[in-house]
Amino acid sequence: MRALEGTRVLDLSRVFAGPVCAQALGDLGAEVIKIENIKIGDDTRGMGVPVHGNDTSFFLSVNRNKESIALDLNSEEGRKIALEIAATCDVVIENFKQGGVEKFGLDYKSLSKENPGLVYCSISGYGRESDFSHRLGYDLVIQAEAGLMSLNGEEGQDPLRNSIAIVDLTTGNHAAQAVLAALFARERTGKGQYIDMCLFDCGLSLLSYYGNNTMWQGENPKRLGNSNPFVAPYGLFEVKDGAIILACANDGQFKRLCEKVLDCSELVTDPRFAKNSDRAANRDAMMEFLQPRMNKFTRKEFCDAMMANNIPGGEVRTLLEALHSDEAKSRGMIQKVMHPEAGEVNLISSPLRLSDSGIEPINRPPSLGENSRDILKRILEKSEAEIQSLIDQGIVEE
Repeated sequence: MRALEGTRVLDLSRVFAGPVCAQALGDLGAEVIKIENIKIGDDTRGMGVPVHGNDTSFFLSVNRNKESIALDLNSEEGRKIALEIAATCDVVIENFKQGGVEKFGLDYKSLSKENPGLVYCSISGYGRESDFSHRLGYDLVIQAEAGLMSLNGEEGQDPLRNSIAIVDLTTGNHAAQAVLAALFARERTGKGQYIDMCLFDCGLSLLSYYGNNTMWQGENPKRLGNSNPFVAPYGLFEVKDGAIILACANDGQFKRLCEKVLDCSELVTDPRFAKNSDRAANRDAMMEFLQPRMNKFTRKEFCDAMMANNIPGGEVRTLLEALHSDEAKSRGMIQKVMHPEAGEVNLISSPLRLSDSGIEPINRPPSLGENSRDILKRILEKSEAEIQSLIDQGIVEE
């Protein structure tokens, strides 16, 4: 039995953070119903590489294990259907602009009156309960305002964003964690609750030890690119045919690197490099010894030597190399699913692994309105004539 089997989730969200949250719940076995706008659907149906029709690489990345119903929420009948579906759900996830859910009567206050056990997760840029609740939140903006861009990049260069929408993805996963906690609490109290998640909070949380160090020292850190200001040797290093990552996190690993791999045991007793703090302070001098020796290795040779001596590190791979790697195959992280028009499609799997509950086998992300008819019939028990009438009126799309 899947962990969330028997739990129904209404996904009113779009783009990334909200859909990531709902997808994580779907992976754990929840039944996830995604309401999308008729005609255009989720914004991500217009982003990324087209797969077929309204299905794109962006949409497919965050909407597996869901069903899609396309509704005109601006119509009275469309809002009524959404409310009827919400009344059957354990969880609602939304990331509307401020006032959006209230406009449709889909806010927590309204829904919880009829459904007191409802777990309602609201995701926004700066928080619903905030002096800045009116501000729109986008990953790029939050990366800038939460200080993440100031940490990223090389010294002397402009601040740099993370190419992945790291704040959106982190917020989605934190939101899923909060939903699971609320469902667990409901098992003991019988009551649902409201969850107020925001991108800015999650962006700040990503600062982690950098944030604490900065507050303690009272000054901004320098950008060090792939290096770490507190650990050395740690970062990207050149070898004969490309680049590798080396991450010596303690003195024992550095000793093995010098004695077993690079044949420079004299560095181990050199007082400039004896301890990690010394190596970090004398990084440039250390690299004058290490780099010429690294240049003698290919990527594979160096990585094999690190593995043989239990030294953490690896190749700097391209995306295709990573996706087709033996490590990805070993964990079953790339799954093939059949798309009715596009044929076989590769998708990245959930990273969750549970020994007993497992995760849901990947169900292909739905095309826009693909499940409209079934949802109306199965959940709301509408007749074929009623469903066809809604479709003919343009209130529902399939």
